[in-house]
Amino acid sequence: MRMRLVLLGLIAGPAALAQPAPEAPPAMAECLAGLVAKAREQGVTPTLAEAQLSGLTADPDVVAATGRQAEFEKPVWAYLDAAVSEEAVTDGRAKLVSEARLPAVEASTGVDRHVLVAIWGIESGYGSVLDDPRKVRPVVRSLATLTCAGGPRVGTWTEELVAALRILDLGRTSPDRLTGSWAGAMGHTQFMPTTYLRHAVDFDGDGRADIWTSAPDALASTGQYLRTLGWRPGEGWGGEVLLPSGFDYRLADETTMRTLAEWRTLGLAPAGRPIGADGDTARLVLPAGAKGPAFLLRPNFSALLGYNAAFSYALAVAHLSDRLRGEPGFVRPWPRDDRPLARDERREIQALLEGKGHPAGGVDGRIGPRSRAAIRAWQAEAGLVPDGYADSGLLDRLRAGR
Repeated sequence: MRMRLVLLGLIAGPAALAQPAPEAPPAMAECLAGLVAKAREQGVTPTLAEAQLSGLTADPDVVAATGRQAEFEKPVWAYLDAAVSEEAVTDGRAKLVSEARLPAVEASTGVDRHVLVAIWGIESGYGSVLDDPRKVRPVVRSLATLTCAGGPRVGTWTEELVAALRILDLGRTSPDRLTGSWAGAMGHTQFMPTTYLRHAVDFDGDGRADIWTSAPDALASTGQYLRTLGWRPGEGWGGEVLLPSGFDYRLADETTMRTLAEWRTLGLAPAGRPIGADGDTARLVLPAGAKGPAFLLRPNFSALLGYNAAFSYALAVAHLSDRLRGEPGFVRPWPRDDRPLARDERREIQALLEGKGHPAGGVDGRIGPRSRAAIRAWQAEAGLVPDGYADSGLLDRLRAGR
C-alpha cells in the first residue's frame, strides 16, 4: 500500500540498517554507565538496565534527525493534503467497520470513535508501518542516543529513557517489540514512554496494555489520554465558518471565547453542519489569514493540541474525523499560490515587528500565537487587514515601513 503521511520521523536508508554496530566510543560508554546508575536510582532492576544499556552505540540516523531543521515551514494545506488524502479516508472508513471494539472504546472513554481512528491514521497509517524497520527503531537505543547527545532537552530524553526501561521492567512488552520513532514515540497512536506509563490501558483484557499489537488497547489508551487533556464527551471540535463582508478581523485573535450565538450576531455562519448549541463557546482562528478558511474552535480542539501542539496536526485530526463520518472538504479554498517563507524570512518578520514595538515572542523563525498577535497589531496600525497572516507581502510591507 502506498504510504500516506506518517509522523514517525525519519526513514532510514538500507545501508544504515545493514551495517554492524561498532563499539561504543568512550564518551558514549561513560554516558551509558551514568544512565544505568540513574535508572537503578529510579527503581529499574539493575540487571535489566545493564543489559539494555551497556554496549549501546549511538544511532547515526537519530543523530542526523536531530540536526535537521526545515528551511521552509510546510503550509497547513500541504500538511492536510498528505494527512487527509482520499486513501486515508477510505482506509479509515474501513477500519471503522472492521475494528469491532470501537463502539465499546467510544462508550468507555467518551471520545468519538472517528477522532480516535483519525489519530490512528495520522500517527501510524492505521498501524501499517509498525513492523517496517525503515520507519521504526529500538526505542531504548534512540532515547539513549538523544540523551547522550546532550542539549537543552537532555532532561526530557533521560526521563523518557528511564520510563522505557520501566516498561520493560514491568513486563508490558519485550525488548524486541519496544520500537518507535526516532524520538521514542511508540505504538499505533505514538505514545511517549512517560505517557504510556500514565495513560495506557489494557482494554482487550489480556493482562497487558499493548499499544504495539493491540489496536483496542492503543485506541482506548488514546481516548483516556484525551479525556485527561480536557476532551468533553458528546461535543465536537468546531468547524469551518463563513465570514461576512466587512468583517472586523481583529475579532479573530485566536483566544477570545464567545458563544456561538454571539458569533452568529457578528455575522458568522457555519460552512456546513452546525457547530454546536447557541450557548456553546468557541474561538475564531484564521490559519491562512483572510485568504483562507476560517474556523470556530471549541474546547475539544484544545484537547487535540494537547496531544500534539502543532496546529496543522490538530486540524488534520479534526478534518479527517469529519471526512470519516462522511462530511465533505472545506468550502473556502486555501491560498495555494502563496510562497512559503524561508526560516530567515520568518525571523526577519519577527525582528522587524520587535523593532516597531510589537513583541513577537522572540526571533526564532516560528510564527506562533504571539507572532501572529504582533502581526495583527502592526497591520491594524498600518491600516491593513489585521488577519495575522505571515506571507511575502507582509514582509515587503514591513521592510518598507508601511
